[in-house]
Order: sequence, then structure tokens, then C-alpha cells
Amino acid sequence: MSGLPNKDAQPSVSEILADWIEALKPNDIPTATREKARDILVDIIGLCMAARNEDYVLAIKAASEPGDHIIIGHTDKVSASSAALINGTAAHGEDFDDTFEGGPVHSGVVIVPAILAAAQAHNLSNERIMFGIAVGTEVLCRLALTLPKAVHKAGFHPTAVLGAFAATAGICAACGSDRKTTANALGIVGSMASGIIEYLGDGSWTKRMHPGWAAQSALRAFNMAAAGFIGPRYVFEGAHGAFRAFAHTIEPKTEELIDDLGARYVMDTITFKPFPCGTMVQPYIDCAVRLGQRNVPTDNISRIICKTAEGIVHRLWEPIDLKQKPPTSYAAKFSVPFGVALGLVRHQAALEDFTTASINDPELLSIASKVDFEIDPDNPYPAAFTGHIRIEYADGTIIEEEQDHMRGGAKEPLTRQEINDKFRANVRFGQITDTESILDVCDRIAAGDDDTTLLREFAQT
Repeated sequence: MSGLPNKDAQPSVSEILADWIEALKPNDIPTATREKARDILVDIIGLCMAARNEDYVLAIKAASEPGDHIIIGHTDKVSASSAALINGTAAHGEDFDDTFEGGPVHSGVVIVPAILAAAQAHNLSNERIMFGIAVGTEVLCRLALTLPKAVHKAGFHPTAVLGAFAATAGICAACGSDRKTTANALGIVGSMASGIIEYLGDGSWTKRMHPGWAAQSALRAFNMAAAGFIGPRYVFEGAHGAFRAFAHTIEPKTEELIDDLGARYVMDTITFKPFPCGTMVQPYIDCAVRLGQRNVPTDNISRIICKTAEGIVHRLWEPIDLKQKPPTSYAAKFSVPFGVALGLVRHQAALEDFTTASINDPELLSIASKVDFEIDPDNPYPAAFTGHIRIEYADGTIIEEEQDHMRGGAKEPLTRQEINDKFRANVRFGQITDTESILDVCDRIAAGDDDTTLLREFAQT
């Protein structure tokens, strides 16, 4: 990657992606991948409904631009870019959305809001909507494999940065863009991609907006490219391209992005979260829930040690005093000590457990204050997310529990019934009772129903 690539050499990375997207047709998407796209759509719509009354959604909605685009779970209408921003923020706000373990990166929270906004703006069929979701998600997962762990290490949020490119690819696919437009759109969005991870220090709200910002950026980049605006050809691999800017600590594995495109869909292994919190916290909660269900004693605990990967320490373990006593309910979602305490004490970690009351619960804080970590040099992160808990008692007794995978992923996927039940619970949490009609709309869209007015059904009072 020394210097600017030879302009007379092979096609750029963005051009290779553009060629693939231009040639691909909806019927080329395998059945299993279409089914995964359906589950992503269902999950995201449910999450938007769950968060519709939350303060961060209402705040970003108040700052929106007027227009005629749907906000999921609201009757108000806003501009296309505002709809993408609000829906992406709502979908990611409770950190209950899907994840791809190879990155890690979240997919649906960027792709679905971007495609739905483009669908309304360009009157796309439901078949094209699902096509765009599949293509965008696949590109996002492959980008995550291209830069494993490096985007986080550089101080950026991979979902925000890589999601902007992937959502652009998805919109271009859904809208049937030609090679030139797609390559330019990818080049343009590189200058819009952003998202620093400083929110980890205090549990502030910016992480929540990152997917929405990426989604609206993708929409703008596509519109600009379609109007003739030109973006850099080597936006990924150039001397000042995205690979260097956002992942300078490694040599990008470009083959993971472009090899066997269309022959293998890595998005088929996407994980759906069972708990509304940080992805890598979840296996620890599973371990703690099992211990809690065994009624292990929570008194006379000397300390609780969790084996962990070095790559997640700065996000989920440090500073340890802040993680043991999260300052906000949102910060609690990125605290392994708090997640372990929930599992041991309440035997669950649901939306209603991440509240101001919970982070001030003396019993939870007492347990969380005893949770610490040790780095396991053999931990497989990011290829897999694992959990391990060792409880040490004052009398010398030791009780351990471990899990070598994240539940909801490829090794132990959620069933269609579990995904649908999660959707129903999320919609009810958002104080909407008619869950079945909304689920039916999702299924009709996923099946490519000819009715292009179905998106209107996501507007709710």
C-alpha cells in the first residue's frame, strides 16, 4: 500500500464492488440470505418501535427537517435524510440490534433505515428493498472482515465508518445504479464517514446516532453521484483512503472484501442479540444467568474474575471503577461488571433492567464492585465472542462458568420464533399493542409483495 495506486492498473476496490452490484440481480440472492435479510428487517422495525418514546429519539426528532418521509413508530413526517438519521438512531439506541462477530460491526441499524429512506424517495418495490438490504449487509460484513479490530483501535466506531460505505452500496443496488454512479457514490461517502468512540468514557449518546448518520450520509452520497458529482476512485486503498485513515495499524485484508463476491454470503452468520447491551457483554450475562439459576450464593464473595480478550478491555472494562458503577443507564450497557451482576441477581437482562433505578440498586452495585478481569492471550476475539466467570468466596470455594460463543450467532442461532417473539416484546415495550399486523407487513415486504404502500404501516400513534 505504498503510494497512490497506478491509475492504469487493475480496477480499484470501489470499481470492483460497483461491477458486482451492477451485474447482480435480486434472484441471484440465495434463499438463506434472503431469509436472513427478512429477520434483519423484522428486528430493526421492532427496535425502532421499542425506542420511539425514548428521550434521545425525541431529541433528534426535534432537530429534524420537515418532509414527507416516515419515521418508524411515529405519525410525523420528515425529510428523507432526517428519516434515515432518526430511524438509525432509534434502531441502535438500546444496543439490542444484530452484530457480525467477524468485525465486530452492526448491520441492520445502518442498512435498513438507509434503504427504507431511499425506497420512499425513489418509489422502490419491496423486492428492490430486500435486495438493497441484502447487498448492503453483505458489503458491511465483508468490510468488517477486511479491517478486523483495527477501526476500533484507531478510535473510530466501525458501524459508523464502514456502515456509510455499505449503506451506499445497498442504496445503489436497490436503485439499480450503473457502475459509474456506484463507484462515485462510494468515493463521495468516504468523506462523510465518521464516528469516534469517546462516548465510552461517560455513557453519552453519540454512539446511538452513528448508524443514523451513516444511513443519511449514504443517501446523500447516492443522490450526489446520481446527479454527476465525482468521488475519488481509490477511496478505499488510496494513499489517503479509508483503509489508511480509519485502520492505519494493519494491512487491510482486501481479499476478504472482494474475493468470491456472490459465491459466498458471509452475512448468513449474523448474530441476533438476546440481550439489549454491548455485544461482547452478552456471553458473560449468559454465564451469570446460569450461575444465578443454580442459586449460587451471592454473599461472602471475595471477588469475581472474568477472563477476557485484550481487544475489548478499553471498551467494556476500563476504567474499571466506572464500569463497576456505571454513571448512566446507557453506560451500563457497555459494562461487563454490571451485566454479570444482573445475571447473578435478577437472572435476566431485559430492556427494563437498564434503567436509572437499576444502576442505583445497592444489591447490583455490591456484586458489580467485586467483578474484575484478567486477559486471556488465547481468546479468539473477534472470530468469536466468549464468556468466563470465576467466583471466589472468602472460604476458598471457587465456582466457574464459561461459554465459547455468543448465543444468537452461528453456533447457537435464535430461531425464527425467538426472533418474532423478540420483535413482539420490543413493539409492546414501545407501547404499541398491535404487534401481529406490523409483523405481517414486515413479512409481506420481505416476500416482495407488489404493494409499495406497505411502508406507511410503520407509522404509528
